[in-house]
Amino acid sequence: MTTFAYVGKSPSGEIRRGEIEAASAAQATATLRRQQVMPTSVKKKGGGLNLSMDIALFAPKVTNKDIVIFSRQFATMIDAGLPLVQCLEILASQQENKTFKKVLIDVKGSVEGGTTFADALGKHPKIFDDLYVNLIAAGEVGGILDTILNRLSGFLEKAEKLKTKVKGAMTYPVTVIIIACLVVTGLLIWVVPIFEDMFSSFGKALPAPTQIVVNMSEFLQNSWYILIGVIVAIFFGIKRAYKTKKGRKIIDTILLKIPVFGDLIRKTAVARFTRTLGTMLSSGVPILEGLDIVSRTSGNVVIEESIQKARKSLSEGKTLADPLMETKVFPSMVTQMIAVGEQTGALDAMLNKIADFYEDEVDAAVDSLTSLIEPMLMVFLGVVVGGLVIALYLPIFQLAGAAGG
Repeated sequence: MTTFAYVGKSPSGEIRRGEIEAASAAQATATLRRQQVMPTSVKKKGGGLNLSMDIALFAPKVTNKDIVIFSRQFATMIDAGLPLVQCLEILASQQENKTFKKVLIDVKGSVEGGTTFADALGKHPKIFDDLYVNLIAAGEVGGILDTILNRLSGFLEKAEKLKTKVKGAMTYPVTVIIIACLVVTGLLIWVVPIFEDMFSSFGKALPAPTQIVVNMSEFLQNSWYILIGVIVAIFFGIKRAYKTKKGRKIIDTILLKIPVFGDLIRKTAVARFTRTLGTMLSSGVPILEGLDIVSRTSGNVVIEESIQKARKSLSEGKTLADPLMETKVFPSMVTQMIAVGEQTGALDAMLNKIADFYEDEVDAAVDSLTSLIEPMLMVFLGVVVGGLVIALYLPIFQLAGAAGG
């Protein structure tokens, strides 16, 4: 027997830490689950290895697409009546991704050793998250593993589509701004000095806009390292602040209040929350456990706290909708539809309807954001580049005016 140190959560959400003796990490995880403790970390005492097996630094990453294809194929095989271990063996043998292949071989070995499929997947939290593992566990208990796998595939496909849509909307403006900054930097470093040499022969004081541009050029040429240092300091400062609970809450609150982008972040979060919780409830996962998992995968600490508050209210025998409404994070339409779902006993179906609506809302928001950003970027480029050019030619215009007078 080996001693394992564990960290987990009780059904009420309380953090539990302790030690447990077991033959393997998988067995320790299974024992904790039977004791109604959801383990988040199980490590061999005195060692630093996690449940997930060691993966080389430069090994290929397991993508969402790999997991979707695996789930679809697995569902088909289970539906056809193939044994679980045989399905894993077939899928592992035909897997091209070496990292995922090793994971599937390890999962197969754990299942052959008597571990449940869900617990075997739980050994690899970086690839199979809490949502995936809990839905698989519900499918095993209910004898509907093929149905659960199909639901998971559909859920993952929609989540990836939503993520890609939002990323696509951000790519264009970020790319244009970066290119604009590079162009302006190039002008300040290589073009402005040529004009500066010419201006020095005029023997007159430069106009204020031109002098500002010349000063910026000299700063970049002589003290560029200060600018880079400030940028790096800001970047790592924000990154470090985001790792603290208080700093992350401040940043996430600001993100939700940013004009246009904040609304998009909120709609995306609502779509993810309702789709994830709806999928879990329809698959037989208890609502308190589902809310705990959904809160940890929300990606925003403000939304996470709102969901945890609702979870606590629900555990005290109250409704889910009222505390969500009080947080003012979720739109009133969402909380009202959730209230109707609770009253009619069809909360899972109502959540999926809300998810469908908000996924369409995100699509519309992304399209409108793209059409709004294009003219804004044109104005930005015109003001920055045009202002720079005008500032450089102002002394020439003044000289020409003086000569004409």
